[in-house]
Amino acid sequence: MTVHNLYIFDRNGVCLYYNEWNRKKQAGISKEEEFKLMYGMLFSIRSFVSKMSPLDMKDGFLSFQTSRYRLHYYETPSGLRFVLNTDLSVANARDTLQYIYSNLYVEYIVKNPACVSPSSLDSELFSSRLDAFIRALPYYSPRAA
Repeated sequence: MTVHNLYIFDRNGVCLYYNEWNRKKQAGISKEEEFKLMYGMLFSIRSFVSKMSPLDMKDGFLSFQTSRYRLHYYETPSGLRFVLNTDLSVANARDTLQYIYSNLYVEYIVKNPACVSPSSLDSELFSSRLDAFIRALPYYSPRAA
């Protein structure tokens, strides 16, 4: 069980924060290109799910999986998008993403008067608390296969 990486996007698709923990393979493109591709994929999947769903989905798109990883998605009412990539053994990380938003992002970014730039999250306190939180998760493993 492991956590690979976390992305935080604003409503315009700008990657505000990115961190890796157990990522085995690099994308082979620049981080900026990777962020654009990730956001574009999320936008497309979210649109597809909302159009194809036979029911009015309250939460919309929550996650998807491939043969190698599972992508967990959480969107806030203000349009922030949190994306956590894990291995397949993690069934649901919605509570984890909600916690990151409400207890870490809101506390250390929104309520922090020193964080004036919305274009990136440059708070060392936020980064260190997020890192400690991820490493304490029951499905985090530093030596993932």
